[in-house]
Amino acid sequence: MALKRYLATRAVTLFGVLMITLLLTILMVGSNMDTILKKGVVIDVTTEINANQEMHFSSAEERQIFIQSQIDQRTKILGLDEPWYSPQRIALTMYKILFLDFGHATFLTSDSGSSDVKEIILEKLPKTILLFTTATIIISVIGIFLGALAGSKVGSKIDRITSSFAIISSSFPVWWIGILMIFIFAFVYPIFPARATPSIPSSDPNYIVSLLYHMTLPLITIVIIGFGSWAYLVRNFMVGVMQEDFIVAKRIMGISKKKIIYVHALKNAAPPIVTILALSLSGSLGGAIITEAVFDWPGIGRLYFEAISVMDLPVIIGATYMLTVFFLISIFVADLLYGYLDPRIRTGTNSL
Repeated sequence: MALKRYLATRAVTLFGVLMITLLLTILMVGSNMDTILKKGVVIDVTTEINANQEMHFSSAEERQIFIQSQIDQRTKILGLDEPWYSPQRIALTMYKILFLDFGHATFLTSDSGSSDVKEIILEKLPKTILLFTTATIIISVIGIFLGALAGSKVGSKIDRITSSFAIISSSFPVWWIGILMIFIFAFVYPIFPARATPSIPSSDPNYIVSLLYHMTLPLITIVIIGFGSWAYLVRNFMVGVMQEDFIVAKRIMGISKKKIIYVHALKNAAPPIVTILALSLSGSLGGAIITEAVFDWPGIGRLYFEAISVMDLPVIIGATYMLTVFFLISIFVADLLYGYLDPRIRTGTNSL
């Protein structure tokens, strides 16, 4: 019962955070967004009238008056006649964004040529999830087992190497390592392509294989940079756990050291590890902009970079919303797992 109440409270809190994020985003870009929407109405109406060959006007003045009347009518239908900061406009905008109605992009399009922001984002998002989820899983597996080993042998050679590599790998920015990897493995030793975007269309049957091949170099780069710090964090968690009384009791009972490390001690350190895992996954999605821009990976990070470059506000708002949603979902999943793994959450007590 305590776990359900805890999760319900967290869900309400995270939804409130999402609403506040939406509100702040709208307030920051509201005036610019209002100008873009009104210009979009003008362009749409003018394009439709120019494409209609059956419409004839006696003079240019009559044509302009008709166009203006259509613009005013459509502006009123869309609610754009109200100031952008009015409660009705803000509430309507938040409602639309909440249900993935981001409107049409100003400059960018999807691979199929659509300017619908939802279609553009849903086309790019799976590629970002594929790359960074795969990388996070590999990093966490390597980091957990290496960190557990180092934490059980404090001061040993493997412990010193793990700590040193964590410091070195986390000291270099991802873009610098990315450029270095591209130079070595795409030009000096041409094993992988320099661009991570496949040259064949997504409709080609071989696209998936080509996408995975192009993903290899950025995946290796992310893993190299990430697993050292992961191992170091797990190592620090394990150092404290390995000194607990129940671990000493397990040793006295004659349980094998490997079982003590990877079953009993690691299980006890699981709650904070799971929390960091969820935050790492959401953080990696948020940090995809630089990585995808360097490797030219066709994901939402590169889309974000391109949208910022040309100030395509509908795409920026849509991408911000999607990344925020994934971040909050990952936090909720972390809370769910934390509550499952920590008896204090399940029972509502403060002690084991």
